Amino acid sequence: MGLSVTISAADARDAEQILKLQYLCYQSEAELYGDWSIEPLTQSLDAVRAELAAGHGLVARLGDEVIASVRARTDEDGTVHIAKLIVHPRMRRHGIGGRLLDAIEHHFAAAGTAPKRFQLFTGHRSEGNLRLYRAKGYARTGAREIGPRLTLVTLEKAA
Repeated sequence: MGLSVTISAADARDAEQILKLQYLCYQSEAELYGDWSIEPLTQSLDAVRAELAAGHGLVARLGDEVIASVRARTDEDGTVHIAKLIVHPRMRRHGIGGRLLDAIEHHFAAAGTAPKRFQLFTGHRSEGNLRLYRAKGYARTGAREIGPRLTLVTLEKAA
């Protein structure tokens, strides 16, 4: 497509754009599961800032616009927990999500933290997400029923 998309570290100044994008991106998930109370839609700006401060976030930009983002943190066991990989609806299916996933994994692998595994989760009916994660080497390791309409599928891959 020839997009001039740049990926860089996110910081507190990006939090508001990330939150607005997150709200937009999770509308389709809320509709899919019939639940508009999911955490990404109710998260506060302060909570996004706290997640960025506690871990590492990346943003993809097209010019000055944040069009995609991902956040992650490492736990004491060496697991990198990847969360909220989002891509603006009009920019999906152009490889940006895959590039962000590769970049966040590379960040933690190169950071000297010696991660043992990468872990993420998505809803059981989120086929696009599941397809991307499988293509990137993730395998299902568990599932947890959140409610009558939603089961979170956990996927992992070795670092």
